[in-house]
Order: sequence, then C-alpha cells, then structure tokens
Amino acid sequence: MKLVTQVKLMPEAEQAAALSLTLRTVSEAACWVSAVAFEHGVPREYELRKHTYGELRSRGLGAQAAQHVIKKTRDAYTTLRANIKAGSLGKPGSTRRTKAESKPITFRREAAQPYDDRCLSWQYDVRTVSIWTTAGRIKNVRFACSTDALKLLREHRQGESDLIERDGVFYLIATCDVPEAEQYEPDHFIGVDFGIVNIATTSAGYQAAGRGLNRYRKRQLDLRKKLQAKGTKSAKRLLKKRNRREQRHAKNQNHIIAKTIVTEAERTSAGISLEELRGIRQRVRLRKPQRVALHSWAFAQLADFIVYKAHRTGVPVVFVDPANTSQQCCACGHTDKKNRASQALFSCRNCGVVAHADRNASHNIAHKGEAVWTAGRESRVPDTP
Repeated sequence: MKLVTQVKLMPEAEQAAALSLTLRTVSEAACWVSAVAFEHGVPREYELRKHTYGELRSRGLGAQAAQHVIKKTRDAYTTLRANIKAGSLGKPGSTRRTKAESKPITFRREAAQPYDDRCLSWQYDVRTVSIWTTAGRIKNVRFACSTDALKLLREHRQGESDLIERDGVFYLIATCDVPEAEQYEPDHFIGVDFGIVNIATTSAGYQAAGRGLNRYRKRQLDLRKKLQAKGTKSAKRLLKKRNRREQRHAKNQNHIIAKTIVTEAERTSAGISLEELRGIRQRVRLRKPQRVALHSWAFAQLADFIVYKAHRTGVPVVFVDPANTSQQCCACGHTDKKNRASQALFSCRNCGVVAHADRNASHNIAHKGEAVWTAGRESRVPDTP
C-alpha cells in the first residue's frame, strides 16, 4: 500500500535561496519542454528526450534532473489526454476543452520537482537531507516531522520524493510502501452515511458533526464571501492563506473521523460499508445553500482516509450504491420519498418507525455492505469437484 509522508524543510538562508532557484529553473525548463512537445505533437518520451536533453543540460540541470523534467512533462500530457478522453474537460468544441488543447501545458514556478535516491539522500538519525540543486549539492538541510512520520520514512520509504514550495516554505513529500495487514472475516458491517449537516454518521452510533464544526464551516464561508467581494490584492492574498488553513483543518478533521470509525470497526471485528461517491456532485440535486455545503467538504478525502487506515489494520471495506438509502426504511424495507419527513427526521409510512434520517441511511448502507460482501465471498468459493 502506497502512502505519502510530508516533511518540512528548515534550510539556512543560503540553502533556501538555492532551493528556490532550483524550483524556478526546473519549472521554466519544464515549460520549454512542454512547448517543444506541443510543437512536435507530443512524441514518445524517448523521442522527446532526443529533442530536449542537450538543451536541458546546457541550462545547468543535472542528468537525473533533466530526465525527471522530461518525464514530468510527458506525464502531464498523458494526464491531459486521459481527462479529455474521460470528458472531464467538456465536450469537443467547449470553451474549457478548446483552451486546454490549443496551447502547451505550463508549470507554476513552485511546481513540484521529483527527486530519486541519486539526487536526494536522507540522514534520519540527525534529521537532515542532502539534495541536488542548480548551485550544486547542498548537505545538512534540516527537516521536521512527527515521530510516527520519521518511523514510517525510516522503515518504508521507497522511490521518488517531491520537492515543493508553499508560501516560501519548502516541503519534501516522500512515498512509502507499507505492507497491508491480513484482512479478517467480519462479524457484521458498520455503514457510514456522508451528509451535509452531519459529515459522517455510522450505524454503530457515531456522528461526526456538532455545532462547533458546523459553526466553523459557516464562519469560514462568510469570511470567504467578504474577501471575494473586496477583490483587492491584499484580500486575495488573505483568501489564499485562509484557503490553505481551511484545507488543513478539513484534513485534520477527516483524519480524526476516519480513525474513530476504523478503530470501532477493528474493536468489534466489523467491516466498513461506504457509499460510492463517484459522480455525487452531478447525481444529487440540492438547494443552493446545501450545494455550497456539499462542495465545501472533502468527502472523497475522508473516504480515502477510511480505506487506507482500514487496510493498515486489516478491516474489510466495501463500497455500495447509495440509491434510495435515505428513503428506505431500515426496519421493513419500505421505500418512499415521503418517508423522509425532513432533513433530520425519517418516518416510515409503512411500519411507523421514526429515526434520525442519517442513522437510518447508515443502517441501509450497512445492510447493502453485508450483501455485497456475502456475494463476493460466495464468488471466491471454488467449485466442488
């Protein structure tokens, strides 16, 4: 299982200047390679290397850095083609798609630059790295991370790491290959319902929301509206800064929610049943205020956190179709739009069961998860000779 770990670099002033110049240089080089690729119809990586490698070396890039710039550019075009093919940029002739296809891909000045073990070495005991720059290799660049992150790096780091710069601060994002725990056979399933008012509600009784979290989300939304209305340069700078803060807050909350759910599942030998989120923004029709709430929380990130934490502990996870889970009674199975009395209340018109709407939906998701797991288990049983 691939995990990424982020460490914060704490370079001296001279080291920071070298790192900043390196990122600017490789980004400018990547933009040039992108223009060459666009001009030649995006040839294969080997062909692109013949057109660009010599020039990249003359610009002061090392052999490995030049190779990484070429590969990064080629991968960017591969991603663009995949997005076009999937329809993510709209139909042929649409403004967004035409704009993407009509000019070369460009890279931001602080865009991530990959490093392999020939360009970057780690000294875990003293928490420093030695890293290639256009000014030469610089040593003893200090980094900071948690004890758990350091243990993960020491035991499982493999492959490339990315150097990035955010608001003048440098980070290394390392890839770790962590073995998955052996998956157990669950006694039952815990259903998880994602929602607007309650971010996550489980059939085991856990509910992630509360007044504090919702007040925070509303306060950030109101402040964002005020800053957007001002439109000044200082407002835009503050908006960018606060956006990162919101992302960190949401990520931290998602980690807490995911850990709580997975810990409960592991403790009770349960599996976890999640609703399939793909296409939810196009599938769900909501009022305007609810649309803002739907788009302001990273539900896919929360699901990813649950999955990777579950894999590390051996907890089985299944995804189910969420259709009708909010309208179906978890007690008798009766499905009717009118069963949903309000946003928070579920009242079955057939058997009379009254329950919290999200709790009812989570039980339906749990039932679907058990059905999916049973069907999959039966398909894994070999035929009797």
